[in-house]
Amino acid sequence: MSTTQPVLETAEQPEQLRTGASVRIENLSRYYGPVKAVDDLNLEIPAGTFLTLLGASGCGKSTTLALIAGLDRPNGGRIFLGDDDITDLPPNEREMAMVFQSYALYPHMSVAENIAFGLKLRRRPAAEITQRVNDVAALLDLSHLLDRRPSQLSGGQQQRVGLGRALVKQPRVFLLDEPFSNLDAALRARMRTEIKHLHLRLGTTTVFVTHDQEEAMSLSDRIAVMKDGKVIQFGTQQDIYSRPANLYVATFVGSPQMSLVRGTLVKSGDSATLHTEAFDLALGDANAIGLGSAQSGTAIVLGARAEDVRVSLGEEPSPTTGVSVCKASVILIEPMGSDTFVELRIGSQSVVARISPQADIHLGDSVWLQLTISRSHFFNGDTEERLGP
Repeated sequence: MSTTQPVLETAEQPEQLRTGASVRIENLSRYYGPVKAVDDLNLEIPAGTFLTLLGASGCGKSTTLALIAGLDRPNGGRIFLGDDDITDLPPNEREMAMVFQSYALYPHMSVAENIAFGLKLRRRPAAEITQRVNDVAALLDLSHLLDRRPSQLSGGQQQRVGLGRALVKQPRVFLLDEPFSNLDAALRARMRTEIKHLHLRLGTTTVFVTHDQEEAMSLSDRIAVMKDGKVIQFGTQQDIYSRPANLYVATFVGSPQMSLVRGTLVKSGDSATLHTEAFDLALGDANAIGLGSAQSGTAIVLGARAEDVRVSLGEEPSPTTGVSVCKASVILIEPMGSDTFVELRIGSQSVVARISPQADIHLGDSVWLQLTISRSHFFNGDTEERLGP
């Protein structure tokens, strides 16, 4: 067994180490009758990137992955691997490998036979197959399991065999379709770590599909948030979390979900206020928070992450520049170990704050809620698009 050479360097291509390739998608569409599963989608994935297609069920992310893999045919648009148009190539000629939700292992074959199956179909030399299977098994900590059948493996071990069967093909693009959905929470977290280490080690371009925003945030170099067959925001984890393009992204990404306070913008000179039926929130300088061009009377939504909301008991806090204060009541307390989240009622709306687990706070308490306006997000209440920077 060889563990000194990287798994990507083999007798098939000894003079050059295979690396990930860029993927470019242009105006890609896939319709099923009147349903637009993928709708004029454009996406560019740099070589070596770990990209996650993130969205709710039915948003088109798995269909997009199947189109990239060649398992489905588009109604329009093109797919490029590097500079090569692969739109019309069959799956086995695309230099890609896919791992499915269900692992799809052959129950009558050993681990070694499952991993080697694709290479045998390609009629690779026996010595090369053995070498590549051993290298992949060592990489995924499967060497001691090569003689076992899938029924003798745990869920996590079966998932690693599925990964091994894909990796042994030495793909230029690695496609993962919700591969952790059948695992329990603890095993999902461990497999995420293994996938991240694997990507850092191999550098293969990876396209990962999930509806789990925590998986997307922890694994990805880039995230494409999808809705109704379209990419509605593309960027780094920090871009998506800190500057959501619209209300859908704002509430889909982040745990707990971003709190939303709906109201009407009232402007007096440069000063702005969020007016609701039950309370007003002073927003400060409209230009400073990106509302300078918004008209008074515009329906707006203020979004606040839990870490940007403070809670204090007792007397009203002294005025602080850039902080808006209002009275609230505690309606829910969620201890989460290192953090505690409290839901606060203000008028008919609610805001979630993150507080210390040691905080002496109880259901029904009347508290002061403090919002850091400079870290708040503003959206048009009608279009739901982001306002300001």
